Amino acid sequence: MKSMTAYREHFPIFKNTVYINSCSYAALSVEVEAAFLEYLKDRHEVGADWINWCDRLERVRALFAELLSAKVDEIAVTTSASASLSAISSSLDFSGPRKKIITTDLAFPTEAQAWHALKKHGADVVHVKEKDGMIDLEDLDRLVDETTLLVAIPLVCYRNGALADVPAIRDIARKKGALILVDAYQGVGAVPIDVAEWDVDFIVGGSLKYLLSTAGVGFLYVREDLISKSNPTQTGWFAQEDIHAMLIHDNIPASNARRFEQGTPSVPNLYAVEAGLKMILEVGVENIRTYVAALNERLKEGVQKIGGTLASPLDPDKHGAMLAIASTDEHALVAKLAERNIIASCRGGNIRISAHFYNNDQDIDAVIAALEENKSLLRR
Repeated sequence: MKSMTAYREHFPIFKNTVYINSCSYAALSVEVEAAFLEYLKDRHEVGADWINWCDRLERVRALFAELLSAKVDEIAVTTSASASLSAISSSLDFSGPRKKIITTDLAFPTEAQAWHALKKHGADVVHVKEKDGMIDLEDLDRLVDETTLLVAIPLVCYRNGALADVPAIRDIARKKGALILVDAYQGVGAVPIDVAEWDVDFIVGGSLKYLLSTAGVGFLYVREDLISKSNPTQTGWFAQEDIHAMLIHDNIPASNARRFEQGTPSVPNLYAVEAGLKMILEVGVENIRTYVAALNERLKEGVQKIGGTLASPLDPDKHGAMLAIASTDEHALVAKLAERNIIASCRGGNIRISAHFYNNDQDIDAVIAALEENKSLLRR
């Protein structure tokens, strides 16, 4: 494997900018840029290249499966994590005694909104409380009962970077026979995921953050034994067993997780996603997790030294790649960093600093120096 310094050279933005915002959107590599150009070249030369596009879709599916240590048949390639959530929600049945959906106060809005939209279909939606920036496991244990259909959690909270204890949450849900869904968007590509170890029912995510590519492609993992029992009503021709049959008098969903797909995939973005996933798998998510953890320890020490306050859990096993720093005016602080060519983002009263394998110690030191220069915008 190449050194992380060598990989950094693949991302031109670092010539003039400290880009530390992967929790929002990944830096653009020359490989992903070339993939977009390849798509345009194919359009000019071939036009409607459906055989190639369908083959590419299957390659992307296989790469997602490799990333999650899943079977290829357990992966649906969607247009976003939101589309994945919508497909799942359209497959849920509230006609029986299980009507409760449990989400959390750490959820990304799309996830929570998807569940609340099901109230008109009979869903009872409740929220697990937040405790010390984490999912309150005692509150979860209190809420899960025999009427619970689904427990949905974020792997990493988009506001504070808190990393969920997936096995503990799975065990609580399983005791009462509930399904478990993990929204992995803020973690996938930076936090290792093995579906066999997690033993959950659904995982959703997308490609524009730590997976290095762009918006327009998401994924959905569905545990193999659930697929045949699931009948999503949000469907389309790419969800059919035979997409070339062009049925209009019937709906025959695929026997695998493709039944959760819908219409024509986001073809240009499949090119980019394939390139991004190949690089992530080449570097290795375990290697990324270890490398970024060292950068984050440097950041924690620096923030504490200048009197700042981490809004993320301090334990490295309890946060993802992103660290949140409390601010009195997070938007103003993001703007101040931008004046120094440091690109970050903010949510919920915090500035978010999210390193990836292309960042280095010098990036972290530049962030700390900029924060010290703007200490008046840090919440103590």
